[in-house]
Amino acid sequence: MAIDLPHLLLELFSGSLIGFTLGLIGGGGSILAVPLMVYVVGVKNPHVAIGTSALAVAVNALAGLAQHARLGTIKWRCAGLFTPCGVLGAFVGATLGKAMDGGRLLLCFALLMIVVGVLMLKGRNNQGCVGAACNRQNAPRVMMYGLGTGALSGFFGIGGGFLIVPALVASTGMPILNAIGTSLVAVAAFGASTAVSYMLSGLIDWNLALLFILGGIIGSFGGMRTAKALSGTTGALTVFFSGVIFCVASYMIWRSL
Repeated sequence: MAIDLPHLLLELFSGSLIGFTLGLIGGGGSILAVPLMVYVVGVKNPHVAIGTSALAVAVNALAGLAQHARLGTIKWRCAGLFTPCGVLGAFVGATLGKAMDGGRLLLCFALLMIVVGVLMLKGRNNQGCVGAACNRQNAPRVMMYGLGTGALSGFFGIGGGFLIVPALVASTGMPILNAIGTSLVAVAAFGASTAVSYMLSGLIDWNLALLFILGGIIGSFGGMRTAKALSGTTGALTVFFSGVIFCVASYMIWRSL
């Protein structure tokens, strides 16, 4: 069988775009991956797109995580509290999500994105506290945010970074750059949990996942460096984060309607 080179390059480019956004804003990988697979690559079954994107985003998040770890932007104690609760929620959410109509799931996903984008813009001038940490006082709040975010992540089949970043900021008061780095621990775990659930149902395209992973690893390097450059500009990273969400959500709503 002849290789469709243009289509292969398109898949690699799509993967690199996902990796770039993961490195840049700690989220956006899944909110781009699902629409790219459905509307650009041409995956017919939304559930296959969701399962495949969850796997690709989980692996790409690990690449971004390694780079943020070298920069020292990760709050490991917060990640340790947030992530296990989120994994539990992701398994429950994925079970419910697979039972819902794929088209309706994408529309609900887009509407949720808009809500999150508005909330992020409202707090764009909040620079956070560099010394913020997880302690006895905020640990229950961090764990509850983790559980709720994980459930939404599993339900919509996403790594959840665009939800995790604002959840970490809200529950701990940490700066957005720290939230981005810390979120990648949870993004990898949530994505893996969701991918396992979809894999057991036979809803993953392994060849497509590999191409998205290869492209994503390349793109994550540029995204991480850009995030570091933007982090010193008041609200710039938050505004960009929200802008990505609004653009993708609008397109998904337009296609759904």
